[in-house]
Amino acid sequence: VLLHGYSHPGRFREAEWKFGDLVDQYGFVLAYPDGTRESGGEKNQFWNASDACCNFYGSGVDDSAYILSIIQALTGKYNIDPKRIYLIGHSNGGFMSYRVAYEHSETIAAIASVAGAATIMDRPAPRYPVHVLQIHGTADSAIAYDGGDVRANLSGRSERRPYPGAVETAERWAAYNGCAVEGRSGSGRDLDKGIAGAETTVTQYVEGCKDGGSSTVWTILGGAHSPDISDTFSQQIVEWLLAHPKP
Repeated sequence: VLLHGYSHPGRFREAEWKFGDLVDQYGFVLAYPDGTRESGGEKNQFWNASDACCNFYGSGVDDSAYILSIIQALTGKYNIDPKRIYLIGHSNGGFMSYRVAYEHSETIAAIASVAGAATIMDRPAPRYPVHVLQIHGTADSAIAYDGGDVRANLSGRSERRPYPGAVETAERWAAYNGCAVEGRSGSGRDLDKGIAGAETTVTQYVEGCKDGGSSTVWTILGGAHSPDISDTFSQQIVEWLLAHPKP
């Protein structure tokens, strides 16, 4: 399930990342739903993902349950492997992926968050391990690689809503999954065609993990909030997800 960022519909994210072009080659079913529209302002589409992002108008919508209902509808209609149910999210959709993974860990095998983040709240581990992949550019000016806060200005009231950085997010989920919180380096990757070479470093938290859990960070050195994706960007994400099923 592909989850769009704040203000963009699902078809916008799919049009750029083109996961649909890979469904036959890799044999998966793809959904790219839309979040609800805000009650005020520009009535942007959003996911009610965390305190930071991006429920700015106090909606009570339960997007976690909504996304689960989409998964249940698809698994009821198609021959889907229950051990290979995945989420991919950009920005607000990345935040939402972490929420669904936490609240429905019995269902989600793995997630890939691009420029999203986990919640900053301290809480116990989810019931079941989930593999997580955090992809983030170091030059992201919207959701900072090192963490920060979303600044909301609503009805003349300014709010600062903090979120953790990419490494902190990955380490939090490494701890949830029982992994040693000491990452090891992997081979570099080419995710952003606007940056020369294999600009993306890899840090993996895979030692001592519970079965079905791990944590990985792909750091795009100099990458922006929306990467200028390489020809194999989406393929690399799909292959990583498919390599991380539930046990």
